[in-house]
Amino acid sequence: MAKTFQLKLDRSAKTPLAEQIRKAIGGAIESGVLAPGARLPSWQDLAAQLGVARGTVRTAYERLSAAQLIVASRATGTHVAERPRPLARAEPPPDPGSFMEMYQEMNRGPAVFQMGVPAAEIFPATLFARIRAHAVRAEAGAALVYPDARGELEFRREIAAYLAIARGIDCSPAQVIITSGFAGGLGLALRALGLEGAKAWMEEPGFPFTRRAIELARLSLAPIPVDAGGIDVDHGLAQAPDAKLVVVTPGQQAPLGVTLSLERRLRLLDWTAQEGAWVIEDDYLSELQLKGRAAPALASLDRDGRVIHIGSFSKTISPTLRLGFLVAPLPLLSRFSEVAACLAPAPGPSVQLATAEFMRDGHYIRHLRRTKRAYAAKRDALLDGLQAEVKTRGVTIAGLSAILPLPDGVPDVAIARETFAFGMAPVPLSACYKRPAAGRSGLLLGIATVPQKHLARSCDRLIEIIERFI
Repeated sequence: MAKTFQLKLDRSAKTPLAEQIRKAIGGAIESGVLAPGARLPSWQDLAAQLGVARGTVRTAYERLSAAQLIVASRATGTHVAERPRPLARAEPPPDPGSFMEMYQEMNRGPAVFQMGVPAAEIFPATLFARIRAHAVRAEAGAALVYPDARGELEFRREIAAYLAIARGIDCSPAQVIITSGFAGGLGLALRALGLEGAKAWMEEPGFPFTRRAIELARLSLAPIPVDAGGIDVDHGLAQAPDAKLVVVTPGQQAPLGVTLSLERRLRLLDWTAQEGAWVIEDDYLSELQLKGRAAPALASLDRDGRVIHIGSFSKTISPTLRLGFLVAPLPLLSRFSEVAACLAPAPGPSVQLATAEFMRDGHYIRHLRRTKRAYAAKRDALLDGLQAEVKTRGVTIAGLSAILPLPDGVPDVAIARETFAFGMAPVPLSACYKRPAAGRSGLLLGIATVPQKHLARSCDRLIEIIERFI
């Protein structure tokens, strides 16, 4: 029987035991808990399990067979009969205007111009699948013990070595904690810091999912504007000097793509050290800098242990892995480890060990090099496809997206929804602002998902939709 099905008898009830068995199994079949083709125990075995007479179970099975709910055969045993599948209950749609409505819209796909996902055709999927299959087999044969909640040591070593070379971060494997993507790392950090009720700086504009996470952690948001030098630290000190947390994307700001200047990095770190505030560094797309060498991580400049660095493999390998990491400051290492162990343990070992091998054998670095070359070509193709818009609207490249500005008042959210029917999923720029009055209208077009074929058709269709709203 299916593990989710439990047959319990009430021996004090007036209903005969055979009828109780018939009703329980019949109900499980009708509800779909026992699927067509599922094997049932023989009536002798079930009688022994339930501690009843064989004839009692046999009577129940005969009634189920008469109702064409089960089929008995000497050769194959007793199975649930094939029958029309019950209509699946439609999942209730999210409330209009709710966060979950926006979340589902921004994560639908795969689609042209979708952000936050890598190009599927570039990743060496066959190679990674072979490595992962080997890791799954090794996991299946391993001792039945709970894995380290902080993540596999082998994987944490690879990440620490990679961060030292690629991001300039000097950390030990003990400081690395494996998480379920960036969201898992952010949740772990917010829990471990325990800043409920405190004030937090958030980039304006900024990633809406991060903004909602801070709100769910019951911190008070202080939107700090972003300009060509990144988050305006002086503005933050003037408007919210009592903040205890700053969440930033210093490598390539999301969504504007600017890099936090060295002057502001040092100013931010000095202030956090003096005031005892914390910085959560979202290392968004910094590995995929298409122009020149990526700036070192903010954490590489931290000498006072105030920066929590979070990265993920969602945009370099695949978001389906739900795999990321966090570098915990030494003063909080014990606290972060406890929260990971009790509230946010790492994903299963096999995906970690497969990714560790992928990195150790040099495949990851080679994949990043190929990816950047491919994305640079996609960027150029997109600019060519939007050549008229580049001239008239001032389309700009921001990291791995193109910002297509729209006139004030043009409903970018409605335009984005209109494109869904044509296999496109741009992100409305206004959704990245906390304050509606400050929100600029525009569309963010993901570069990684720019199609190799029929790009001109997609661009023309996008412009046609935009023109209907202007």
